[in-house]
Amino acid sequence: MAEIKAQPFAFPFRRQEIALVVIDMQRDFAEPGGFGASLGNDVGRITRIVPDVKRLIQGFRDAGLPVIHTMECHRPDLSDLPVAKRNRGKPSLRIGDEGPMGRILIAGEPGTAILPELAPIDGEVVIEKPGKGAFYATELGNVLREKGITQLVLAGVTTEVCVQTTMREANDRGYECLLCEQATESYFPEFKEAAITMIRAQGAIVGWTADIDDILETISHA
Repeated sequence: MAEIKAQPFAFPFRRQEIALVVIDMQRDFAEPGGFGASLGNDVGRITRIVPDVKRLIQGFRDAGLPVIHTMECHRPDLSDLPVAKRNRGKPSLRIGDEGPMGRILIAGEPGTAILPELAPIDGEVVIEKPGKGAFYATELGNVLREKGITQLVLAGVTTEVCVQTTMREANDRGYECLLCEQATESYFPEFKEAAITMIRAQGAIVGWTADIDDILETISHA
């Protein structure tokens, strides 16, 4: 069996059962004027990982492996948005408000879109999720079962919130999860570091983490 060099130990790579899940690489989280910026965050931290996320996506495409994208967003009537979530963080722009790129985190609005450099291509699944985790109130579980997927490589933002939440949801459902360290980011570097430590602690209790080059090396030769 092929392996991907990882921490805390090698990840057992099964080519027919693996997919890349790219979490929430959206304009609202990465561009000035979006929801991330309205919370006072330095969105430049997110845009810096775009080249590595793009390289990881292309590596999976070149290897003929599935790529799945997620977008955090809500219905225009806000029927799937809890009041507690809308009010959280005291942002200058709340979810559903009009912003520079349309209504904040609303399905179909320009700011909700995935960054153009990372846009899905024909045939790639896009999951619209109303929560932090990609399994909550979505069809992701069904999609993975239909494709025979048991292993997930994860990338995207933010490491400690939507990415880690999705990994924990996947872990509880029996998936083996590998986080690409260069292809994920937080607005707070110390949060990213802490999340990575938690994920791979106690013998990969939540999942593994790996360098992008080690992931691409294995999938390109397997």
